[in-house]
Order: sequence, then structure tokens, then C-alpha cells
Amino acid sequence: MNIVVLGAGAWGTALALSAAGNPLAQHRVTLWGRDRVQLAAMQAQAENRRYLPGFALPPSLHLSSAALVPSGALLGTADLIIIATPMAALRGLLAELAPCRVPVAWLCKGFAAEASPAAGLLGHEIQAQAAPNLLSGVLSGPSFAQEVARGQPTALVAASAHAMVREALVTALHSPTLRVYANDDIVGVEVGGAVKNVLAIAAGLCDGLNLGLNARAALITRGLAEMTRLGVALGARAETFMGLSGLGDLVLTATGDLSRNRQVGMALARGQTLQQAVDALGHVAEGVYCARSVLQRAAAFGVEMPIAQAVVALLDGSIQATQAVALLMGREPTAEPV
Repeated sequence: MNIVVLGAGAWGTALALSAAGNPLAQHRVTLWGRDRVQLAAMQAQAENRRYLPGFALPPSLHLSSAALVPSGALLGTADLIIIATPMAALRGLLAELAPCRVPVAWLCKGFAAEASPAAGLLGHEIQAQAAPNLLSGVLSGPSFAQEVARGQPTALVAASAHAMVREALVTALHSPTLRVYANDDIVGVEVGGAVKNVLAIAAGLCDGLNLGLNARAALITRGLAEMTRLGVALGARAETFMGLSGLGDLVLTATGDLSRNRQVGMALARGQTLQQAVDALGHVAEGVYCARSVLQRAAAFGVEMPIAQAVVALLDGSIQATQAVALLMGREPTAEPV
């Protein structure tokens, strides 16, 4: 297959490395980025030192910063296009790719933090507006870029309403180190990928305050309940949230030290400002940017999300870290499951 990955950040680079190094396939993989200076440095150094240092780029991986014209040399011969940019760039790229007739999938996770009336849209909802005729889907699941680049065992979910898109993603990416499952519940897969980032901030706060393993387990479990409530309200299947893109991604992001969103929570627990926490990362922490959108979407559907609400209040600076804990622990008793 001819695979084009748009976005030369950590995750895009890692996935391109995985696809290019698949010993069971003969894929042609191109990694594209808008920043010509960064791409030139990657070409010269055979490494993405800015976003994924320590991993050599093989000669078989092609790099490009050419203009994106769907009928041109770069995209005109592609069998699969994968968007690996932050959520904020998804709409613009989808609009550019609207004339494409090959499967397009995105890796970004979140509710778009766009101005009204698009506030709180998931990726597939943005696609319906920006490129309604596109054959599209999402690749999600528990995955840190460094481990995928290193070839450590990983399992992901290819979600789309189109069987052709699901099959293309499995064919392109399934390998001895990367297992790809197909799922047609794109709403559930995208809700899981978005909400887990917000919950990971809360988990980082929990660990940063040394509240203990009991507290972390309770937070993850109740967070999963919040995620499921919102997903079902948006039309997802409840069982999706017990899979890789729900529980799996939540556990990884809430407990793994490589999680950017968890690091934000831990920094806030140490007394850092949100700006200091974000600046220290050097990468995008999607939970920071989509937390308010998650809460807005939940409110629109009458879904109660107390953990997400506490995270938003913390990010807004209206409460302190210890107050967030008191707010959650002071809620009225209720029954489980709820």
C-alpha cells in the first residue's frame, strides 16, 4: 500500500515508523509536514529530534513538505491517508482532502475547542461538515508514541462507518507488534479517546497529591461511568467503553508516566499554574483544550460529569487542587451502577 501520514509530530512519526518497518508488508510510507525547516532537519539527521528523539528514520521512509493537492504527486497515488495533527488542525486538513476518493483516517482525540456553533464536535462530526463525501474513520486506543516506535506490543481500534476504511487501516497497520481491531461504533471510539484525556488530568492530580491507590482506582472507575454516560447519550454503544478505546485508553493515560495529560494534573498538584504546566510539556495535552467542550456537550444532553466538571474548574483557576478533591468527596451518596 501507498500510505501517507500527514503530521510529523511524535504520534505521526511513530506510526509511520511502524508501517514502514512492518516485515510482513511492502508498504511505501510518506511522512508529511508543513514545516519545511523541520522536515529538512529530519532528513539531514535521519531522526525527529524535536518530537520523537532517539528513533532513527529508515531510508525507506519518505519525507515531504509538498503542497497538499489531492490530485498531485503526493496524494494522487495514495491508498490511505492518515491525519496525525492535533485536533485544532483537523477541520482545515479535512477541507483540503475533501476531493479525495481514498480512505482517510485521523489519530487526534478530543472534542473540538472551536468557536460556536462548532464547539464540542467530535472528529467524525467535523468531517461531516468539512468533507461530507469523504470515506473516513479514526484510529484510537491505548498507545504511547515512544512504545509504538520502539516496536513494543500495542493494540488499537480502527473505527468507521465504512467497512472499506476499517479494512484499509487493518491492512496498512496490522503487524507482529501492532494489533488492529475493527469497530463500526465511531461515536463510542471517539468519545472514549476524548474524555480519557480529561480524566487523566484528574488522575494526575490524584497522584500528585499522594491520595493513594484506592483514590486512583475509584477515580478511574467513576470516570469510566462518566465517559459511558456521555457516549450513550451521543449514540454510542455502552460495550464500546469496556474495550481498547474506552477502558484501555483510560487506564493507560491515567496511570502511565508518558501521559501528557497526567503530567498536567501532577504539575497542578505541585502548585504550578496551568501555563507553566503546558509550557513544560513542549507538546499538546489535548485534555486541556477539550475539557470545556466535553462539559458543554454533556450539559447540552443533560449528562452529569462531576469529575470533568472539577477538572474544568481547576483549569479555569476557580478552585485549587485540594478543593477539587473535597468537591468530589463531598457529593451526595448514590447507588452503583449510575
